[in-house]
Amino acid sequence: MSNPLARYLDPLPLIAVLRGITPEEIPAIGAVLVEQGLRVLEVPLNSPRPFESIRLLAEQFGERCLVGAGTVLTVEDVTQVSVAGGRLIVMPHGDAAVIREAKRQGRICVPGVATPTEAFGALAAGADGLKMFPAEQLPAAALKAWRAVLPAGTLIFPVGGIRPDNMGPYWAAGADGFGTGSNLYRPGMPASEVAASASAYASALRALPPRQPAATASR
Repeated sequence: MSNPLARYLDPLPLIAVLRGITPEEIPAIGAVLVEQGLRVLEVPLNSPRPFESIRLLAEQFGERCLVGAGTVLTVEDVTQVSVAGGRLIVMPHGDAAVIREAKRQGRICVPGVATPTEAFGALAAGADGLKMFPAEQLPAAALKAWRAVLPAGTLIFPVGGIRPDNMGPYWAAGADGFGTGSNLYRPGMPASEVAASASAYASALRALPPRQPAATASR
């Protein structure tokens, strides 16, 4: 059975982390991101009025995009995201209770993990993919080591400090995509600047070379 997250990564394997966005910004920012090929849009719950923003994103872009929340910390958060129309639950941690509740409600869940122990625990709880976080502290060599032991087909996304110019080593080590926040969007940033940032990511991703056979074989 194919991973429900995978099809949203085909146009561009990038998760937009819209930390700090307001509902008023959603129409313009969402439109430029979708235009640049992004299909996974995340509103962290420590943003202003996050559930309103999630609802607007889901209403306007939900047919083409996977819309949901980041910084989901509790089981109660999962329910509120679902009520707002979000279908994606992204976490900074690997709390098994939150993962299980997300799957019980039919959501796609990507918990944050920083060690193989956390990664295996999250997968056992039902995670659809893994957020390798914070990537600033986890070099591509760590991802390569994870790939040697994690189940084939596990989706892994380095997040934290990801820029257009530093994705290459992670990609070569077996990353399936990336999550990016302040390097793509900052609160109050004009839509034109967000479009330029998204374009830079899109160009960098499309320029990445094919994976090495060893990395492919381990997936």
